[in-house]
Amino acid sequence: MSRVILDASALLAFRCEEPGADSVEELIAAGGCFISAVNYSEVIQKLGDRGISSEQLALDFDERGFLDLLEIVDFTAEMAAAAADLWESTKSLGLSLGDRSCLGLARLWDLTAVTTDREWAEVPGVMVRAIR
Repeated sequence: MSRVILDASALLAFRCEEPGADSVEELIAAGGCFISAVNYSEVIQKLGDRGISSEQLALDFDERGFLDLLEIVDFTAEMAAAAADLWESTKSLGLSLGDRSCLGLARLWDLTAVTTDREWAEVPGVMVRAIR
């Protein structure tokens, strides 16, 4: 089992069957995938723009047998600090709070952040895997 932190972009690629979806599917199927509640909120918001409700997302995951394989991690004070600590070193990359919450969690737990954003490889002190 490979433990990783998914970014909203990775989960969206999976759900919307975009390039990189197969990589995310393999990671989720293997177990050990986590996503920050902040990033999960981004996923729900983006899918809502496409007419897909949070209930439908849960149903889709349940039908694929993935509902219990992806753990949504509460955004704690420790994670908030980790995300804020990344601000200075990532300012030039223009990362959002959601981006930094994913990266901060990956740094805290010493896991790889999985994303579609290749420029994340430039973030110091965090292992990053771009799925496309």
